[in-house]
Amino acid sequence: MARAAGAVRPRLARFARAAAPRVARSVRAAAPRPTRITRPKTWQYTAGAATAGLALAAGVVTAAGPWDSTGQRTAERDRAVALEHTGGTDHGRGSGASGTASGSPRPAPSAGAVLTGLGGTTAPGGVKAGPGQEDVAEILGPLLKDDPALGERRAATVVDLTTGRRLYGLDTGLPLTPASTTKIATAVAALTAMGPDHRLTTRTALEADTGEVVLVGGGDPTLTAREGPRGPASLRTLAEKTAAALKKRDLRKVTLSYDTTLYAGTETHPIGVNENLARVTALMADEGRTDDSTSGPAPRVPDPAADAARAFAGFLKEHGVTASPPGPSKATGRADTLATVSSPPLSALVERMLTNSDNDLAEALARHTAVATGKSADFEGAGAAVTARLKQLGLPVRGARFHDGSGLDRTDLLTADLLTGLLTEAADPGRPQLRPVLTGLPVAHFTGTLAGRYSDGAAGLVRAKTGTLTGVNTLAGTVATPDGRLLAFAFLANATTDPWAAQSTLDRAATALASGAP
Repeated sequence: MARAAGAVRPRLARFARAAAPRVARSVRAAAPRPTRITRPKTWQYTAGAATAGLALAAGVVTAAGPWDSTGQRTAERDRAVALEHTGGTDHGRGSGASGTASGSPRPAPSAGAVLTGLGGTTAPGGVKAGPGQEDVAEILGPLLKDDPALGERRAATVVDLTTGRRLYGLDTGLPLTPASTTKIATAVAALTAMGPDHRLTTRTALEADTGEVVLVGGGDPTLTAREGPRGPASLRTLAEKTAAALKKRDLRKVTLSYDTTLYAGTETHPIGVNENLARVTALMADEGRTDDSTSGPAPRVPDPAADAARAFAGFLKEHGVTASPPGPSKATGRADTLATVSSPPLSALVERMLTNSDNDLAEALARHTAVATGKSADFEGAGAAVTARLKQLGLPVRGARFHDGSGLDRTDLLTADLLTGLLTEAADPGRPQLRPVLTGLPVAHFTGTLAGRYSDGAAGLVRAKTGTLTGVNTLAGTVATPDGRLLAFAFLANATTDPWAAQSTLDRAATALASGAP
């Protein structure tokens, strides 16, 4: 970070001077406190959540971009290291800065020792007590119970992740339409069914008796046909490897087909044709997008599987193998695998799904959960598989209904208790495989669907999954309090009439938790 600061110093000088007062206030707000730990959680994650905003405010992060392409771990790792130092970053003040004997730059203020506070070590001067039920009720009551922007039906829960104690509840068992917060449940179910290291594999197979080459879809919506840096599985790489394998067999002209039979049932989501997702099929490239986008709504090709197969045929030709126009088929058990490409690990896919609210990935992971647990890989089977996995974890699934994996279906139902229960499981040190559910949550004002929200107050301190449909506004995630506690919260509002007013109220509620004041 110090090297990055030096590189961008001329551009950041004015920003650093403007940001210094805010950094100082944030340092004071983040002072640690000793705490009696009765059920410790994962402090590496907590420290990152509590300090990401403080680190970013210093300016270096804004220019250098501390997050990697699929999550937020780079910033958290760098911040944890920085906590062992006491400033020293050059904020571009130049020589002769006041307050230093030699005229060297004034050291940057360091964030409060959040890791120390959470670990239970007493900080000099003492600290404030953690929030109690009365405190949280006073903070949230006027917003969540009385604000008409939240419509006629609303529910909320706040849980202390250190103790597991509920600090606030409003109709916590009321099933409401969750919108995209459904993806938290999909993530937990997928990770418990397959594990964080599982990868989605796309392959090609050769039918020895007919000479047919089959492109077998592995249900990986991140498969890409684009040229670019390494990361997602590449259809171009698969074509290159397949062509090499065919040439070894002295085959330079083949019949090409494609196999999407990993999934069952209809490919059309209940909402119909929509720019928020492609047809749900086991074979697609770049989520069937017709533009160069990687997230958010976009026009989609009518038949993602056929489109991917045609692109694959073109890539084969570039490597000296001519393929027939592709058509649908099914690889037999006798077919020999020619080549494979695999997605990033499931942990990274979950983070991408949550950060970007990726509907295509959500539907894919719900279906893979069904495949892994022996259920039909269609909408109904995926919903049953997700419900079964959550029930096995002992979560409160009463009243919950999963009709898809993304939350686009308005007939989905979740409770506030279930959402905070999912987050509590993800924070449990006994379930490290669920940690991507927390690290994938968008960071207020900086990443994913929260990048344009929380410009003041809770930037970097709130990490939450958003949910928005017509008449539905939801928010569920974690928030770091001024005393260093980590809380899980779930806010659901149905029958809202002004989406922006409802969103603003939910954001103010999360900000109030972060600041400890109504």
